[in-house]
Amino acid sequence: MPRFTVHIRDEWVAVACRDTSNNIQWLGQEALKRYIKNKPDNGGIKSVKETRFIVRRCQGLGLLDADDTIDDVLEDNDFVELAIEGDTMSSDFIPCEPGVSNITAAYKEPAEYISLDGNSLTSTDLVNLGRGLYKIKMTPEAERKVVQSRELLDTIVKENRVVYGITTGFGKFARTVIPIGKLKELQENLVRSHSSGLGNPLSPERTRMLLALRINVLAKGHSGISLETLQAMIQAFNASCLSFVPEKGTVGASGDLAPLSHLALGLMGEGKMWSPKSGWADAKYVLEAHGLKPISLKPKEGLALINGTQMITSLGAEAVERAQAIAQQADIVAALTLEVLKGTTKAFDSDIHSLRPHPGQTEVALRFRSLLDSDHHPSEIAESHRFCDRVQDAYTMRCCPQVHGIANDTIKFVQNIINTEINSATDNPMVFAERGETISGGNFHGEYPAKALDFLAIAVHELASISERRIERLCNPSLSELPAFLVNEGGLNSGFMIAHCTAASLVSENKVLCHPSSVDSLSTSAATEDHVSMGGWAARKALRVMEHVEQVLAIELLAACQGIEFLRPLRTTTPLEKVYDLVRTVVKPWIKDRFMSPDIEAVHRLLLDQKVWNVAKPYIDKYQTEYIPESRPNSPTAFSLDSPASPRKRVRHE
Repeated sequence: MPRFTVHIRDEWVAVACRDTSNNIQWLGQEALKRYIKNKPDNGGIKSVKETRFIVRRCQGLGLLDADDTIDDVLEDNDFVELAIEGDTMSSDFIPCEPGVSNITAAYKEPAEYISLDGNSLTSTDLVNLGRGLYKIKMTPEAERKVVQSRELLDTIVKENRVVYGITTGFGKFARTVIPIGKLKELQENLVRSHSSGLGNPLSPERTRMLLALRINVLAKGHSGISLETLQAMIQAFNASCLSFVPEKGTVGASGDLAPLSHLALGLMGEGKMWSPKSGWADAKYVLEAHGLKPISLKPKEGLALINGTQMITSLGAEAVERAQAIAQQADIVAALTLEVLKGTTKAFDSDIHSLRPHPGQTEVALRFRSLLDSDHHPSEIAESHRFCDRVQDAYTMRCCPQVHGIANDTIKFVQNIINTEINSATDNPMVFAERGETISGGNFHGEYPAKALDFLAIAVHELASISERRIERLCNPSLSELPAFLVNEGGLNSGFMIAHCTAASLVSENKVLCHPSSVDSLSTSAATEDHVSMGGWAARKALRVMEHVEQVLAIELLAACQGIEFLRPLRTTTPLEKVYDLVRTVVKPWIKDRFMSPDIEAVHRLLLDQKVWNVAKPYIDKYQTEYIPESRPNSPTAFSLDSPASPRKRVRHE
């Protein structure tokens, strides 16, 4: 028999429907009857028939017409929200904000799987799992290791051994031995009491990443989780049944206890959960709607689920992936600005950078050459000023390889740490089945990813800092030789005046966000956990820094493309023209003032989707792989004499 779950005020009620030809009005009234049944005052509702209400589907938040038949607009096990006229929307109803999640009503279950073994997952894989591109399964070898470690734990329990977290309390209560009959309650109490986080929930994508990463760590076979519980977690992931995980509350040692507890709480059928089918609802109803059962915790399993650095690391994986994407595209944006400001390519000569051979610096200089090399991608703009009297460019253009380069090198350093952390066992105690023992250690401490993500924020911020200065040069007529603020009829029109202010404000915010969180520590748990990493905040603010950097570079890209308009009919190099054409597919030239925010957001989306990189990459790859000789056009920025004669041709004078 079809059944529907209806949210009214602060409660969920289940309504069975024998006849789906009934209409939505009937469903609402049946739900109200069940709602008032257990209310002493009928919930303040005098008459069900006279109560006016609206009904919306939780999936997609679409309003339902009262006269529509149930069969036409709902599916079996659908979730709906009933709002009584005069009520405010229930605080328990947490809609997924539009634009925040890509896993919406249009979500389709992926057909492809990623096999997890606890050893080979990458940050790229993890981000793709978050986006809903793959399901999860375990390798046979991982399943074997999980079974072996669980067998050891079962033996420990049967033999009444005293082992931390298995037959004892936690933290300050580590010396309190728990009777065997209460070991299940011990684990459940642990998850419930530690579910004390606050703030907005992580987005569905980030919660998917968090759950996928916890599954990967447990698949290593050193946590003592049972195969049954781990398979239940995988089933929940594959159905996108995602717990309500507040973003605040972790100090990053002993792991991310609060967020991971919230993650486990939903899997236990408690608290809130989200799925593409239900939206936010009580966890037990969401699991039931997908044919899943709440997990029942065995000894040590609560601890295995909540002790680790997975929130820091999963958010860090997204941060480092976004950092890599924007760093590559920052070179392209800066190259376009250099063209508009009629800069020289001499500063990117390979001989200069071979004398200071940092990998990032060398890589960025090569990218600039591949985008700006006039002999191979003819630039009419470059030719128009080749013999001007300017001696050298400002640092914001000339020093891009040095400034962008260290950002690239830092990203690689952080990515290595994050990928190591992704495939590390980080709970406590660790189970070593081959040795037949459990060992307490400190792998849960989040200092590694915390420090790395602080480094990442500081390094990548510099891409925005230097970009904002280039925006200033584009907008300032005394520096650009272009109309003030890149618009005609200045005064009547303000052009990019406040867009530059926005960029400046984002850079200023980043200065505060780049203060390292990992330099702080506060003793917790009655001084048992007396040094912590504060890695949760390091990860969250790193993501905010990445977003600001992307937005500043979006403004620069918009400004550079607008600058091109004033240099027409001259054309830039072929790859940069392709970038210009891409921007013009979403933003038209600025003829007179208009609402600017949508333009910035549209170009920000191009950067997020890496479309700027994708249009330029074929030209960069071709330049680098075909060993095209480096062109060194004559320019007033360089002074040269005839090369000295080779030592073999010199005449020795006695």
